[in-house]
Amino acid sequence: MDKKDLFLILMKLFNKTNLNVADVRMMYVSFIIVLTLPNIMLSMTDQMPVIWRVCNIIFPVMLYWCTLSLSRKTGKMIWIMFPLVFLAAFQLVLLYIFGQSIISVDMFLNLLTTNVAEAGEVLTNIIPAIIAVFVIYVPFLIWGTVAWMKKYQLTSHFIKRQRKLSLCGIMVSIILMVFAICKYNKHSLLNDIYPLNVFNNIYLAINRTYLSNHYKELSRNFMFSASTERIGTAEVHIMVIGETARACNWGIYGYVRNTTPNLTDTKGLIAFSDVLTQSNTTHKSVPMLLSAANADNYESIYRQKSIITAFREAGFHTMFISNQRPNHSLIDFFGMEADTCVFLKEADPKTEHYDIDLLKHVKAAIQSNHKKLFIVLHSYGSHYNYHERYEKGKGIYLPDTPYEAKYENKEYLMNAYDNTILCTDEFLSSLISTLESSNTLSSLLYVSDHGEDIFDDRRRLFLHASPQPSYFQLHVPFIVWISESFRNNEVNTYDALLKNRNKPIESSVCAFHTMLFLGGICTPFGNEKYSVTSANLYKANRKYLNDHNKGIVINEIITDKEDIEAFSQHNVIYK
Repeated sequence: MDKKDLFLILMKLFNKTNLNVADVRMMYVSFIIVLTLPNIMLSMTDQMPVIWRVCNIIFPVMLYWCTLSLSRKTGKMIWIMFPLVFLAAFQLVLLYIFGQSIISVDMFLNLLTTNVAEAGEVLTNIIPAIIAVFVIYVPFLIWGTVAWMKKYQLTSHFIKRQRKLSLCGIMVSIILMVFAICKYNKHSLLNDIYPLNVFNNIYLAINRTYLSNHYKELSRNFMFSASTERIGTAEVHIMVIGETARACNWGIYGYVRNTTPNLTDTKGLIAFSDVLTQSNTTHKSVPMLLSAANADNYESIYRQKSIITAFREAGFHTMFISNQRPNHSLIDFFGMEADTCVFLKEADPKTEHYDIDLLKHVKAAIQSNHKKLFIVLHSYGSHYNYHERYEKGKGIYLPDTPYEAKYENKEYLMNAYDNTILCTDEFLSSLISTLESSNTLSSLLYVSDHGEDIFDDRRRLFLHASPQPSYFQLHVPFIVWISESFRNNEVNTYDALLKNRNKPIESSVCAFHTMLFLGGICTPFGNEKYSVTSANLYKANRKYLNDHNKGIVINEIITDKEDIEAFSQHNVIYK
């Protein structure tokens, strides 16, 4: 059925003209076809054996067909099947953005943990995809409404025949799937057949949301049994969690543009060149950076507290200051463990805040003369829309507009993105200057939660949190700075930092333990071999936390030629 046929049928409905049997049957068949569009697309984009591609089309078609034939009132059935319509539209939009894979658990959780402003920034820049799904699906909802109200029905004979045919089709497809499972046991119904896999992901998302919502109760009795090994020493330690910063765009790592002019010349700063994140999603990566959980034991995260509590137990005054909005996730719950917890955008919602605004809170805290101070800063960094992360007129790389998410705009998007790295450079160097002038034993650790795709190769990938991570989403900056007094008092620590700067590490493993040892915190949960301050740093067996929270060896994830070439080009090990 083409757009003209659909338009004529809708006109008949609104003009109260009776539909003929052929029109109703055409809508019946067309509805099954549009529900199957995601299956067809996924069978073309996802890597799976041919027999599973066939199963991923035939079995769902038969299910849709059988379900629609349960009643002669097709309009009513369309609305009963609305969840499938919603998922199909959602799935097509994600395929437009990422080019492959089903709606993941993490994507459902992103819906719950992304604030309205962030969502608006993204949605307004994928208008073509949104318009397309509206054009495809909304007419059927309109037709379903009118047909239900006017009691249009298919004949009993037609419906009975459809039931028999669809049930026979289901039996044939089940036999085919049994054969496919026996031949390729790595695949399964719940992982490889849409929409069954999506419903399974919804269940997992609900379960994780329950655990997150009950975090305080589940972790109530947790203790680090932490203490400090530096009695009486005045200390200030800052942990900065970056946002969407990818290492390959940092001048300090050899980028063609000098996007880090200040950090490059900073004494006592060590930039670790071969660091991968274990997750390309903020809601999982940041909690791992702040806790002892990683890809090997992620589920433990709901029953333990964050590094903030470890420093509190050791006698530090603790602060969590964020330039992001609270989203009722583990990030918020961890932040609330601090003596002082501030969300800039909530405290002063009428003001446009930039990361540099975090600095005044740090200065005020240092001036408060706390003997021992630990601060976690959660920046907004390089989150899309990039041009909104810095003040108008302060962009160095121009033009930085237009900024719509189109391949044609790659040059302008990259300019804006590089401007955000310049701002991060200014922000971090200002923090370091503030710490240096505090005349305390001090340190700073900066690490980004994940990177970002910016139409870098022929795949034309954009943003992060895609079901299949890319090199650009995994390789992140990891920087440690220690003050002159720290370097003088603990020479072995500085030597170890220099020795480890080019070793392959995982940020989700090392950030927590490194921060503990920088702060002189003693706890049974700290493991020296996972700290980059250790002369016996572990040998990384690189892993990635997949959508079902299983740690997968990363070379099983990285299979695209483009990613393999990018890892090699930037001298990063992914095995």
